[in-house]
This record gives sequence, structure tokens and C-alpha cells, in this order.
Amino acid sequence: MKTLRKIIILSFLVIAGLSGCKQKKTTEFRPDFKKYYDQYKVEGSFVLYDQNSDKYIFYNPFQFKEQFIPASTFKICNSLIGLETGVIKDENFMIPWDGVKRNPAWDKNHTLKTAFQSSGVWYYQELARRVGGQKMKLWLEKAKYGNADTSGGIDKFWLYGGLRITPEQQIDFLKRLHGNNLPFSQRSMDVVKNIMIEKDTAGYVLRAKTGWGKMDGKDIGWYVGYIETAGNVYYFSNCVQTLSKNTDDEKGSDNFKRSRKEIVNHVLKEFGIIEVK
Repeated sequence: MKTLRKIIILSFLVIAGLSGCKQKKTTEFRPDFKKYYDQYKVEGSFVLYDQNSDKYIFYNPFQFKEQFIPASTFKICNSLIGLETGVIKDENFMIPWDGVKRNPAWDKNHTLKTAFQSSGVWYYQELARRVGGQKMKLWLEKAKYGNADTSGGIDKFWLYGGLRITPEQQIDFLKRLHGNNLPFSQRSMDVVKNIMIEKDTAGYVLRAKTGWGKMDGKDIGWYVGYIETAGNVYYFSNCVQTLSKNTDDEKGSDNFKRSRKEIVNHVLKEFGIIEVK
């Protein structure tokens, strides 16, 4: 009974928060999506925003306004800042590999585009160092990205430091990027939209980014992005967490890694937004 009461109260608060805009938004709650999280032995939350219907679809709305470390989803904003400050010229700007072995996919020279697509951490750490702490903080505040906290080191704040973002803020940032409403030049936004493309089919274009970090001893995983179809845009955020702080087993890590994208694919397929083979 207490749990049901809590869900009703929270649902009211979410609806009230979303209804503060001029156009009234609708919401749908899908507790049945728990089956997808159970399948991978993770917990978490899912948000889908249907632009045409001005509708939010939730699984576990308790986490909609909860802050998590953004990990590699910050590469979207980091790329924009690097371009806007002139630290990198375009998607083909190469930074030579420093020779430190980390991951076979990372251990080579990378351009902005290849570093984004392989989620190469060292490239973005070097990019952040070249931007510098003062400019980085300034642009995070201008872009209203998460809590804009850069504590913990210029090359670590989004990985192990103080930067936090909520699923609500992830969706908002993506909406502003798609709508060209961020405080960056059109050129910078166009470059980032281009490197974000994961699938470009006859029916839709998918732009997205994964993330995987640690917070309070637990693994935090993300998959955020948006899908453009012929007549609509759908924005999504999947935030997954491990059930316990002990995730050292190989099978658990594989489940966690796959859950970020595959849960999204299950949901999008269920709604008929994309076809997943």
C-alpha cells in the first residue's frame, strides 16, 4: 500500500512538473518495462519523449530528476565545447595517441569522429585539458549542462568528479541540440550531430551516445539520444545501475554493457519506432 501511494504521489509530481509549460504535456507510465531490466539483471529508468504528441513515457519516474555521473555521454557536450573554443577544428581533427595502452579500440591516433564513435577516453581528456578549467566551466554554465560542476580535475570531472546530470536534463539537452537552441554556433552543432549518427536508414536516423562510469561504488550506465523519422522526433534516456556494488564477474559486466542499448532497442521496437533484427 505504501509503495502504491508513493508511486501515485511521485506520478502526480512528475506530471505537475511537466505541465508547467504553456503546452500541456501528457505522460504514460510503463511499470511493465521492468521485464527488460530484469532480463539483464540491472535496475534503472527509461524516458521516451514523443515530440509530435508532446508526450513522455516513463519507466521508474523516481529517477527522472535524480543526478548521476554522465560518464561518456558528456562527450556530446565536450565535443561542442572543443569545437566552439577552437581547440579542435572539425570532426577530422587528429590528436596523436600518447602510447599508453588502455583498450585496443583506443590505442591509436584518433580524430574527433573516431574518438566519439569508439568512446576513446584519452582523446576527450586531452581535449578538456586544452580547453582549460576556466573556459570549460564557463561553457558548461552557458549550456546549462547538468550541475556544471567541474570539481575533481579538468580531465576527470565527468568520469570520477563532481559533474552530475539527471535523465530529465539529458532529454532537455538533446532537445535543445536538435532544435539548434544551445549557445553554440550552427557549425559546431552540425558537426556534433554528424558524429553522433549511429544508424542512417531509409526510415530513420539514430543519433546517440553510451556511457559507463562509477558512482557511490556502483556502475552507472547510459544510452541517450534521439531518432528522427519522416514525421517525428523521439528522444530517449536509459540509465542503468548494477543491483549491487559487486560487479566484478565477467557475465555481470557483459549483461550491464549490453543492457544500455538493448533495453532501448526493446522499447523502441515495442512502439514500432525502429525495427531491430
